[in-house]
Amino acid sequence: MNSFDEMEVAQLVGRTMMGNDKAAQALDIKLVEIRPGFSKMTMAVRTDMLNGFDICHGGMTFALADTAFAYACNSRNKKTVALHCTINYSASSVVGDELIAIAEEKSLNGRTGVYDISIVNQNGKTIAHFRGTSYATSDAVYSKES
Repeated sequence: MNSFDEMEVAQLVGRTMMGNDKAAQALDIKLVEIRPGFSKMTMAVRTDMLNGFDICHGGMTFALADTAFAYACNSRNKKTVALHCTINYSASSVVGDELIAIAEEKSLNGRTGVYDISIVNQNGKTIAHFRGTSYATSDAVYSKES
């Protein structure tokens, strides 16, 4: 498969997943870029995402990172699920911040992969760092019947 085909597959997977991703839709997460082993997504921090300290709830940041992880590891059209995820929070975010999650594949061996996801705000300030381990099933995300 040449790189054009791989890019086309990643685009189809991204559109398919976004069309079915109710959580991403509810959080208004946007897919900015997808290619094999990579995704970039954004989410604006809203008032309904705040915790009791008036900062973005960590679960919302985790959801953005986990979504970027999912799109990156499914980008080759193998239905892939999370085996393990961790997140380290570096700074808080507030209403009006635009969070950007960049997911990059670090290794892919057989059915398992490791992905690092950086979450920054609109000013480039690091908010969190997420690492996920994935497991690919034998199913496809996208098919011509989809």
